[in-house]
Amino acid sequence: MSQIKVFLFVSTLAITSFCHLIMAQKSVPLDKDKPLKGEGIYSFLTRHNRLPSEYMEAFIDINKDKLGKNNNLLANYEYVLPPLTNEKTIPLFGPDHEKVTIQSNELKGAVIYLVNGHGGPDPGAIGIYGDHHLHEDEYAYDISLRLAKNLMERGAKVHIIIQDPSDGIRKDKFLSNSNNETCMGEPIPLDQIARLKQRTVKINELYAKDTEAYRRSIIIHLDSRSKRKQIDVFFYHHLNSSKGAHLAKVLRQTCENNYKKHQPYRGFSGTVSNRNLYILRKTKPVSVFIELGNIQNYRDQQRFILENNRQALANWITEGIKKDFNHYNKNK
Repeated sequence: MSQIKVFLFVSTLAITSFCHLIMAQKSVPLDKDKPLKGEGIYSFLTRHNRLPSEYMEAFIDINKDKLGKNNNLLANYEYVLPPLTNEKTIPLFGPDHEKVTIQSNELKGAVIYLVNGHGGPDPGAIGIYGDHHLHEDEYAYDISLRLAKNLMERGAKVHIIIQDPSDGIRKDKFLSNSNNETCMGEPIPLDQIARLKQRTVKINELYAKDTEAYRRSIIIHLDSRSKRKQIDVFFYHHLNSSKGAHLAKVLRQTCENNYKKHQPYRGFSGTVSNRNLYILRKTKPVSVFIELGNIQNYRDQQRFILENNRQALANWITEGIKKDFNHYNKNK
């Protein structure tokens, strides 16, 4: 039996045979990491996109010599992470989308920190559509989740900074508003500076633990302007970030290319510029701030309320990130 067949066979055995799987993979480097201060197994696995209910037993089995009393994680120890299977469960995506199948490794080695604007006590901008209120944080969150799933399917590591355990990916036109969002489990403060600082600190903590060369932060918002002002997707980067400028330009060009393909006579007027925004200034990863359109404008609202359009936005951003990733990895 070939080595590949042995690996496939062994990988289907019960968790008690996990040691044999590792022996059969000697040539494949295993993911390892040290825990954050105060981090337990549950949080450690969740941070690495491994559902505790699926990976807990395997983790304990392969790290049993490094665990403390009651299987506590010990500071300064490096723990081996169970290999990801081709399918994983992400409850944040909701019951209809929680099964994520890894379709390729084209983004393996990429780490993306996804931040949708506002959340918790702050809904952000509010648009009016007939008798309905459109809340910025709900639509930005749905698009962020769709983007996160796209990226995971292509092998990227994704940190979803703002989370709502009850929403998931939704198909409705009019997304109900709630204040359930947290910053990775922590309540979101109402004060704007405190809110921005909280998510920036969380990103930087994760950034300090991640070792991949390609790490990017994507911040997703919806703008609010006069109802008559129709705008295309536009992008901000920090003045001193050449890599941020490159990513923003690639994302903009990707949107323009897709409009030319799907709506050839429409045109595209989205812009790229630098801004001294708090989250761009304070986050350590290369960051791009995306405004998806004017939540007050009827034509722009179609970009958000239609499920297919929300998915298209997520697909185009995924495509742009992939191009940027390949640009910086082409010589490796």
